[in-house]
Amino acid sequence: MGEVANVNEIPVKIRNHKYPAKEHNLRVKDLLLNRNPKLSKISTAFFIAGEELEGNKYCDTNKDFRQNRYFYHLSGVDIPASAILFNCSTDKLTLFLPNIDEEDVIWSGMPLSLDEAMRVFDIDEALYISDLGKKFKELQDFAIFTTDLDNVHDESIARSLIPSDPNFFYAMDETRAIKDWYEIESIRKACQISDKSHLAVMSALPIELNELQIQAEFEYHATRQGGRSLGYDPICCSGPACGTLHYVKNSEDIKGKHSILIDAGAEWRQYTSDITRCFPTSGKFTTEHREVYETVLDMQNQAMERIKPGAKWDDLHALTHKVLIKHFLSMGIFKKEFSEDEIFKRRASCAFYPHGLGHMLGLDVHDVGGNPNYDDPDPMFRYLRIRRPLKENMVITNEPGCYFNQFLIKEFLEKHPERLEVVDMSVLKRYMYVGGVRIEDDILVTKDGYENLTGITSDPDEIEKIVQKGLKKPRSGFHVIV
Repeated sequence: MGEVANVNEIPVKIRNHKYPAKEHNLRVKDLLLNRNPKLSKISTAFFIAGEELEGNKYCDTNKDFRQNRYFYHLSGVDIPASAILFNCSTDKLTLFLPNIDEEDVIWSGMPLSLDEAMRVFDIDEALYISDLGKKFKELQDFAIFTTDLDNVHDESIARSLIPSDPNFFYAMDETRAIKDWYEIESIRKACQISDKSHLAVMSALPIELNELQIQAEFEYHATRQGGRSLGYDPICCSGPACGTLHYVKNSEDIKGKHSILIDAGAEWRQYTSDITRCFPTSGKFTTEHREVYETVLDMQNQAMERIKPGAKWDDLHALTHKVLIKHFLSMGIFKKEFSEDEIFKRRASCAFYPHGLGHMLGLDVHDVGGNPNYDDPDPMFRYLRIRRPLKENMVITNEPGCYFNQFLIKEFLEKHPERLEVVDMSVLKRYMYVGGVRIEDDILVTKDGYENLTGITSDPDEIEKIVQKGLKKPRSGFHVIV
């Protein structure tokens, strides 16, 4: 038995280091000024008001707090109702903490003090929100950019701000797209938490009788390791439901199903992982499930080999479609009288693989900076979330999939005779029970190639052994009360 996890453990490389907020602000400043030559650094600033606590209607509880991601990236602060101001002339970063509320102190204790904030955060000055007006008087002739005015309650301050400027968002998005060393280690930590949680799910089928219990097992183990929240609603599905891309119902019984798909990623200090694994409920892949699984694994491996700076994501995505077509011809789903090129041109593979190969990853699960084009008329690329060459220190997902979904078949095949023509429906019927397979890893683009930050195995033989080992354990071998 391994050691009990330390929920407060911090990765060695970032231990005793502050979140590098100042560096993020400086990068945004440089990109913004370069993007708009009319701006002068001596009269430019940016200000963001963070998220506030929001109550649930008709009761005295609050919704789960989630900080504005742009605010966090420029501050490293997860305190509700705080704000930041960066002066491009002095390169000075000021944090504004919420005013001390005596009633709140009664219930919640003393908040972080100004002196404590100076020690904890990478800032030059800490003030209270009540000091905002005085600070803004020093910037009367400045162009002050902000994301939005949602939490700016002083009208005079709101009038002095420039919200939703595309150049400001471009600068922030480009800065977030290229991760620094601190961010990379944070994502690596999130992946390590998720690796162990996915392993726990694969190992615990005797106590996972319903999809919701799969979710519970993942969340339990993530929380025990310090992953206080997930980066997105987990997808825990079984059997035909595995063919629904973003299935979040998570409530069906598993009995009688052959396959499980779990797409779940823990967060660590706001940075998220995003990992998908599939496994057989019996501990042994059926023939059809194994064929589909090995198809998707080949798709992922061939894309993985080509990940490096300068690689065009469109090309890698197209490659995975060609790999799928090759396998489907071998399996008999696509008729052998049609060539790979002809099937590719007809976009028939989109009926089974409608989403993109992957997306940016960071503070958001579908992180910014990928430049998607959801108006693309080509169905193969419409949902591709990265439409730019890869750069060093991007973190992306590599997640091809293959799905057998009645709705997709109707929309992508039956409404397009030229696609339906290449499919042998009698063979396809044999695979419908599988639902779908997706294999998703989190990838750091390095100077010469890539590093896979995901550690949980995707090897089908190893997965079978893990599941079989868990199935042999009695219920008493698991830490459960009910």
